[in-house]
Amino acid sequence: MNALNSSAETLQTHVPVAKVWVAYASEQQQFHVDVLFESGMTVLDAIQKSGIDALTTLPEPLNVGIFGVKVNDLNQVLNVGDRVEIYRALTINPKDIRRKRAKANPSSKYCRSNRFKQLN
Repeated sequence: MNALNSSAETLQTHVPVAKVWVAYASEQQQFHVDVLFESGMTVLDAIQKSGIDALTTLPEPLNVGIFGVKVNDLNQVLNVGDRVEIYRALTINPKDIRRKRAKANPSSKYCRSNRFKQLN
């Protein structure tokens, strides 16, 4: 009888649990929280159950996606294993970053690149 009870206990501890993940990256910190999945769970439900809004200030309005695909409706139903991503506005324009990088490492007809300098 004891052998049956112990095997039943080990089976219960290794049962896979259905989850969804909620991810958000603020300027200072990244958050990746798993939430137990419930049938009919929406994007907004997952964000609220994750508790990320208590840990940091979320942007308004919420721009979210599931695995990198933008979602316009916060009431969209999730599937098991989905990752909800909360997006924030860019702090620096990507064009400005490229301009700074090009200025620091010039490569043109009259100016040799840093790669040429390293080879010689």
